[in-house]
Amino acid sequence: MPPGGRPLAFEPEAALDAAVVTFWRHGYEAAGMAELTKAMNISRPALYRAFGDKAQLFRSALERYIALNMGYVEDALAKPTAREVAEAFLTGNAKAVTVPGRPPGCLSVQAMVTDEADAFSLLAENRTVIQSRLADRFRRSIQEGDLPADEDAEELARFMITLTTGFAIRATDGESREELLVLARRSLVIFPAPHSAPGPTLELKE
Repeated sequence: MPPGGRPLAFEPEAALDAAVVTFWRHGYEAAGMAELTKAMNISRPALYRAFGDKAQLFRSALERYIALNMGYVEDALAKPTAREVAEAFLTGNAKAVTVPGRPPGCLSVQAMVTDEADAFSLLAENRTVIQSRLADRFRRSIQEGDLPADEDAEELARFMITLTTGFAIRATDGESREELLVLARRSLVIFPAPHSAPGPTLELKE
């Protein structure tokens, strides 16, 4: 129940899903309160009571988007090798930004160009968290000997985030899922090969 004890006359999750699509289609700046209230089918006072101001609504919408659309990140991080992590992350993203019936691209990229400090910092925070988790996973691969000892985990993580940001932009431009999957496979060509332990040294007998 919202503050003040007044019952909600709408389904919060459905309204929030509508807000996600509105921000996704129009971006943070262009998604005005009139568009949001119409899409969510609620009045402006009801929106403020349930979700707060526009910046607070956007935070809730982004959290909802992450929960529903970015499960591929968790799946990728659970893979047993660094290369499988990278492959699952890139292909998962390529599929996520090209889901039929949804706006192309990614909410966190579509709404990225904004003068609103709170929204911009929230988007940057989301990308930073994912990059940090990828870097931690690649560091583990280095420690386990799956990647070469001199590999740079932070650099690899930045590479992954940069690629998927590009995928989202290309999807918005009309790039198909199949075309993005080709780019994902192409990117893996330059991903570090699994580290191989040196073989036994052969001793020459006289």
